[in-house]
Amino acid sequence: MTFKTHTLASLRAARAQNPENSALVGFDGFVDTIVTPVAQRTAQGEAFTPITTIPDFAQRIAGAAGKSTNIEFYPLMDKLGGNGPIMANALLAAGTRLTYIGALGRPSLHGVFLDFASRAEVVSLCDPATTIAVEFNDGKLMLGQLRSLDTITLESIEEVMGAEHFRNTLASVDLISLVNWTMIPNMTEIFLSLVNEVLPALPPRANRNFFFDLADPEKRSREDLLEVLEIIGRFGAFGKVTLGLNLKEAQRVHAELGFAACGETEMELRVLADDIRRNLELSTVVVHLRASAACSTANGTWWVPGPYTDKPLITTGAGDHFNAGFSQGEMLGLDPEACLTLGVCTSGHYVRTGESPSLDDLEKFLSAWG
Repeated sequence: MTFKTHTLASLRAARAQNPENSALVGFDGFVDTIVTPVAQRTAQGEAFTPITTIPDFAQRIAGAAGKSTNIEFYPLMDKLGGNGPIMANALLAAGTRLTYIGALGRPSLHGVFLDFASRAEVVSLCDPATTIAVEFNDGKLMLGQLRSLDTITLESIEEVMGAEHFRNTLASVDLISLVNWTMIPNMTEIFLSLVNEVLPALPPRANRNFFFDLADPEKRSREDLLEVLEIIGRFGAFGKVTLGLNLKEAQRVHAELGFAACGETEMELRVLADDIRRNLELSTVVVHLRASAACSTANGTWWVPGPYTDKPLITTGAGDHFNAGFSQGEMLGLDPEACLTLGVCTSGHYVRTGESPSLDDLEKFLSAWG
């Protein structure tokens, strides 16, 4: 049985049991403007040649040194953004009952979040941050303005949501996903308060899952990164802890933990995930790329290829969809290989269609994946 047919059979069996999964996700929120950079314009509207690669874009910028230049970004869409809202929206599409806490607009929600808010319980702490997402064939650049996220603290969460309601929600959900540590300045302090004060006071829960996504910690210091990784490990006293990393993030964490450099072959990805998991004493570490993904648990390592396409409709949010698919698999009780496969299929469906898939969509995608 291949990993695809195995996952399809496991997913169908899990769905037949009809578990009602629930999640709390937080704490960021962005309005994303997806743009294409213009290389040469021939007429108005879409009549232009785009800059298709990051090296070409870098060359255009480098040519402005000591001078100046003008670069046009052609807007494609405004959409719900942020690691948390995108992951939460994907979990909603897969049937998860969801509570979202984050930066969605205050006193009123920003328009891009209204549909999302109609399908979930949302608690908005402040105005959203903004991102211009510049998409290329070989990657993307995320240009953000983040000042509103400075106000997100445990105190603001408890003030807006109510301390009792916040704790009751933490106690009742199957998944607690805390993402975008890099861009929320007070996130380390929130994590500390959770492990020192909040979680010890909650009743034990057998199937509590934690999921963490650092969100490109390049701008954070080694000391900051090592501190938060140690704190994330402490969540293991209260449930199963999964750390999700893309390749760049995984290589940075791996290096800061003192390991030798790793590339992106199947074996190297398995080693990368396993080294990090063992060092931090986590339940699971998962590493995802555009064309494959690997994970490590105490029972071994797994790797699957992804349904890669060289002509995606959208790439911003692909990693968050992978995280949602992997976490959905964990909540459904699937094994690590099936969780990986659900992750790459959730991402694969999204980049082709621009839509978050339902579980029915994922079954169809798996069935059609040749």
